[in-house]
Amino acid sequence: MAVLTASGLLALAAPAEAQAAASCTGRKVRTLPFSTGTVHVYKQGRYVCAVTLAKNPGRERTMSVSVQARGHRPVVRKDKRTRRISTPLVYVGNRCVWVKGSVSGGSVSSGWILC
Repeated sequence: MAVLTASGLLALAAPAEAQAAASCTGRKVRTLPFSTGTVHVYKQGRYVCAVTLAKNPGRERTMSVSVQARGHRPVVRKDKRTRRISTPLVYVGNRCVWVKGSVSGGSVSSGWILC
């Protein structure tokens, strides 16, 4: 029981960045900051995932994130959230990717990366 309690406390103490990694697998390859949040990009083999984190979590607001492999349509997630939103793993092969994210009025667009 003590082990479960200790692990629960560690999970609560983890920073938002570590919690973002829980929704995307792989290693973090880019961080894209903007005025109202940050987008973290993760890569696992030939797959990419992205997470948009709100700079000031708490109140619900419109958030979005997208990953687009060159030559393909973007995978977009948009919803009202309080803290974060993420894409599923997107197969990109060996293609460049374009990542976008937004929280309220702020946004970021990567241009073609990971080429």
